[in-house]
Amino acid sequence: MLNRRTLLASMGASTFLGSVTIAWGDEKMYIPLVSKGFQHQFWQAVKAGADKAAAEFGVDVTFEGPDNETMVDKQIDMLAAALAKNPKALGFAALDTQAAIPLLKQAQAANIPVVAFDSGVDSDIPVTTVTTDNVAAAGLAADKMSELIGGAGKVALVVHDQTSRTGIDRRDGFVNQVKAKYPNIEIVDIQYGGGDQLASTEIAKAILAANPDLKGFFGANEGSAIGVVNAIKETGTKGVIVIGYDSGAAQKAAVTDGIMAGAITQSPVGMGYETVKAAIAAVKGESLPKVIDSGFAWWDKSNMDSPEIAAVLYD
Repeated sequence: MLNRRTLLASMGASTFLGSVTIAWGDEKMYIPLVSKGFQHQFWQAVKAGADKAAAEFGVDVTFEGPDNETMVDKQIDMLAAALAKNPKALGFAALDTQAAIPLLKQAQAANIPVVAFDSGVDSDIPVTTVTTDNVAAAGLAADKMSELIGGAGKVALVVHDQTSRTGIDRRDGFVNQVKAKYPNIEIVDIQYGGGDQLASTEIAKAILAANPDLKGFFGANEGSAIGVVNAIKETGTKGVIVIGYDSGAAQKAAVTDGIMAGAITQSPVGMGYETVKAAIAAVKGESLPKVIDSGFAWWDKSNMDSPEIAAVLYD
């Protein structure tokens, strides 16, 4: 079931603005979005949502990110370059919750509203954060894991990082749910692969070798999950429950083939759309909630083709 009616809400009409061109003098309002990367289809889906909002509201939006989600310094350079163009507002998905704060303070001093998306920062500078409730979503992943392994056994996590808000919240959401509700499940390892499929594959192989009685794996983002799937395939391992996060063609194929049990989906198109919409509202001086929940849901072979879920899965 969908989380608190939010998963598809961001796909509807704007609650802040009408479908009109937002012009400032003879120029369109310029809003750059700096994401965590471009290596995953998730970010392409976020970009699609941002582009949709840009077309609808008549603003100029750019979308960029580093080559992978370990390149914090590169992302900071991109953020500095975006700010140098004196935008009307800025969207930012932080790879590190603290590294960008000096630049965000510069934005604040220049009266450039910052909208955080996907992953926030350890600061109150962003006027709002458009995000999934990653703690609750990862808790749902833990619930599904317990259900599928019979409430007992060894499980491991491959997480994209331990510096971004999403990495921290997905790890802690899963771990804390297990601690609180499932005393017979043992988390034997938590490793970080930078969201890179190849690195995550090698990590998962090492975990499998060290734990031949492993019952389950949680891959906390697209790259992590596909790395686990690849490790399962390459080692010929049977009987290990794999739960992922996000979607994409490779994860959808893994679920269809039965290698992955299912995954948590966000609404990436909605996330991009809501980020641009919130940025425009901030420039107009409109009130925004501190968090805009873009929603999540569990998907597996049984529901992935249903209209409600298919609408928020991406290839």
